[in-house]
Amino acid sequence: MLYTSTRDNSIRVSASQAIARGISEEGGLFVPCELPEISLDRISSMIPMSYIDRAKTILREFLTDFTEEELDYCVSGAYAAEKFSSKKIAPTVNIDGNKNILELWHGPTCAFKDMALQLLPYLMTVSAKKTADGKTIVILVATSGDTGKAALEGFKNVDNTKILVFYPVDGVSPMQKLQMTTQEGENVAVCAINGNFDDAQSAVKSIFTDNEIKSLLAEKNMMFSSANSINWGRLVPQIVYYFSTYCDLVDMGKIKVGDEINVVVPTGNFGNILACYYAKRMGLPVKKMICASNSNNVLTDFLKTGTYDKNRKFYTTTSPSMDILISSNLERLLYHMSGEDDRLVVDLMSRLSTDGKYTVSDKLISDIQEMFDAGYTDEESVDSTIKSHFDRYSYLCDTHTAVAVKVYDEYVERTGDDIPSVIDSTASPYKFSASVLSAVLNGEKPQLDEFEMVEELNRITNADIPTPLASLKDKEVRFNNVCDKENMSEMVFKLLNI
Repeated sequence: MLYTSTRDNSIRVSASQAIARGISEEGGLFVPCELPEISLDRISSMIPMSYIDRAKTILREFLTDFTEEELDYCVSGAYAAEKFSSKKIAPTVNIDGNKNILELWHGPTCAFKDMALQLLPYLMTVSAKKTADGKTIVILVATSGDTGKAALEGFKNVDNTKILVFYPVDGVSPMQKLQMTTQEGENVAVCAINGNFDDAQSAVKSIFTDNEIKSLLAEKNMMFSSANSINWGRLVPQIVYYFSTYCDLVDMGKIKVGDEINVVVPTGNFGNILACYYAKRMGLPVKKMICASNSNNVLTDFLKTGTYDKNRKFYTTTSPSMDILISSNLERLLYHMSGEDDRLVVDLMSRLSTDGKYTVSDKLISDIQEMFDAGYTDEESVDSTIKSHFDRYSYLCDTHTAVAVKVYDEYVERTGDDIPSVIDSTASPYKFSASVLSAVLNGEKPQLDEFEMVEELNRITNADIPTPLASLKDKEVRFNNVCDKENMSEMVFKLLNI
């Protein structure tokens, strides 16, 4: 299995090279040159497997320069039982009829990013030994909340790595901020920026492709890589849980092997739903992928019209991990769906950079719409969905999951397409306790501190409080850095002591 770049498809690199580099030299994203096929018989064979064995079944198709021993080391280490609060790692919960919730937040940071970021440090370590010639890898991360903590936790004290995380100063929940600023580890650093996630992400990409900065790092025997979903090593583990949830639905008697399902994903950077696209292309029987946006509905508009336009008001919402107007992984979809037209991708990304928008051809958006549907949910509907779902099903969901639930309900009402469906649940409700508690209390906002709200939410709903969040209460804050978006490169040098 070789990988190429969305902006130069003459490039060929191995899986370990793609993972260690994170992003291609010219700014493109690494994608597989071809996708493996997983037959229905192979899906059937995965049903009795553990999550670890399902993961190895899928990942060995993509990581062909990893030995079987290396693959086992990576996967078994990432999904060890003591790291996850569910024995199934990513359990599927039936809510009502054909509505099923895929809970992706049972890992150490209580968000779906753990599903990939527990594995990425292992993949990175193995890849670096093959390709990086003893260099220290500097993991540079922009986060809208969950990626930062999951990456910090995954890479803390990993040999020959340093990890620097930047987050929007007013764009994460109090619990998300506390998770990052109290992070333990000798090789970690965290900094807030005066700006939003898109500002942080754009600055990170600029730093990645700055030859002067890269040369300076090389003099110190360092190289950049990424833990964002622009890194193929972050994206490929997410393909696994779509196969896994399908197997679980068969095991639960909700479907038979070969039956189609719909998948609904609360979406910001387009990585999570893109992983489902790859699973579908590989043979997983997915009928529609439904992209659910919050008030920052740039993706919904694109999927409905073919025009991507980031020139719009930016909303700070109660689902901050989706507060994104530049969805990086859409570039990968455009590459695949355009027939691997790298020149088109370069042109579209150039227009996005200069004009803030682009429009694709009628044929391209029509082809995309064959696979994807989309909707968005405003803030008021998020609150009402959290409350109605809890009142009706005694199931407590976080703000991001509520976006997806509402979009799914509207999709079924609009289309009548009520086949068995999976809704991605991307975070524990306790990561957003103020918003979730207020929703359950019908808009009332108790004057409590963060941990008093956690306890009150537990008292009212009886939903279990994840141990990793409860343990934050008495942890010391280690990082109070703040910088302007224009000064991120200087902050990188400061945090690296160079």
